[in-house]
Amino acid sequence: MPRPLQRDDAWYHERLEPRAGRLRVVIDTDAANEIDDPFAIAWALLSPDRLQVEAVYAAPYSFAHRRSQSRVQQHRQFDPPGVGMERSHAAIQAVYDKLGLDSRGRVLHGSTRYLAALDAPERSPATDHLIATALAMPAREPLYVVAIGCATNVANALLLEPAIAERIVVVWTSGYPSHAPHPNHSFNLEQDLPASRWLLDSGVPHVYLPGFHVGAQLRLSLPEMERWVRGRGAIGEHLFDLYTNNPLWDLLGITSFEAHSWVIWDLINIAWLIEPAWVPSEIVRTPWLCDDKRWRADASRHPMREAHGVQRDTIFAAFFEALRTAR
Repeated sequence: MPRPLQRDDAWYHERLEPRAGRLRVVIDTDAANEIDDPFAIAWALLSPDRLQVEAVYAAPYSFAHRRSQSRVQQHRQFDPPGVGMERSHAAIQAVYDKLGLDSRGRVLHGSTRYLAALDAPERSPATDHLIATALAMPAREPLYVVAIGCATNVANALLLEPAIAERIVVVWTSGYPSHAPHPNHSFNLEQDLPASRWLLDSGVPHVYLPGFHVGAQLRLSLPEMERWVRGRGAIGEHLFDLYTNNPLWDLLGITSFEAHSWVIWDLINIAWLIEPAWVPSEIVRTPWLCDDKRWRADASRHPMREAHGVQRDTIFAAFFEALRTAR
């Protein structure tokens, strides 16, 4: 069993305090699994005054664990996680291309499979880059790891080089608030439960942004897309095309769009980094993730920062303003 990081509460409180100035970040994303990831990647890349994006990592994903709940039994989203990672790599590259940005050395392949065991991490270009970048950071300046997919790549890196836990802050969105009684049937959390558990148990400083009840407020409608996104350069057209040709509609059985909206979940990570006041949060104790996917509180656990709200309108206004600068 790997040894988790052991630091006192004061260290965690300091590490989890929002910081002023320009932040160095890497983004770990299953960018092809849903349309929200490209929105988040684009916003980060369009915010260079606040975010210095060092690289974007392709995370594995698969909807195979939800096949029994689907109206269709054959779908490309049921392919193995390594196939999902390759598709995510292509989706990340597409965002760079639409923004006219050089992606050389910045768009990296991640894990080809979920974490099998804590003693069997998988090395990848993503883990190598994360480890090297984190270890090169000044001791008092964390590297922010924007995790908007399953925790596989991040957990692998923490297992391959535990020392990075003192050099990074992981900003992850998934699941229910830590006080909720429900099982966490959250795509980011339940795909790779060993990785999710190690992210929580490793002791790495962690900003937890619940998807349900919190990030779920970031809904965007078709009229808003038509007014504020379509026509905003090549990236605006790309995001509009993703929204209006959402690959999950047929998987979920959505056939009527008159009053339909979609949650752009992953914007919450970028919003917290750009302006923490847009995503109110507090320091709580990291819960245990049980076998039934429920949280279990434990007052002896290390602290984490957890969001409990979002300023939806302010966040989208800032996102739309960033798109105005796109070519």
